[in-house]
Amino acid sequence: MVTPEQVKTYIEQGLECEFVNVAGDGHHFEAVIVSAAFTGKNKVQQHQIVYRALGDRMREEIHALSMQTHTPEDWAKR
Repeated sequence: MVTPEQVKTYIEQGLECEFVNVAGDGHHFEAVIVSAAFTGKNKVQQHQIVYRALGDRMREEIHALSMQTHTPEDWAKR
């Protein structure tokens, strides 16, 4: 079973991030991800970037991932 810490590591290995937090039960996960790679992209494009970073793990290991994606600028305003 995949842990939230493993999902966090997978995201960080595939995408340069300023902040990543992942919670979950081994099958369903929630993530908050802050990355400059999201700048100028809409939410769908941002999520696609994360899915690409996770690659086949999304089909094989991670059954559901809910995400909140933010640019560093948007995150700083929170």
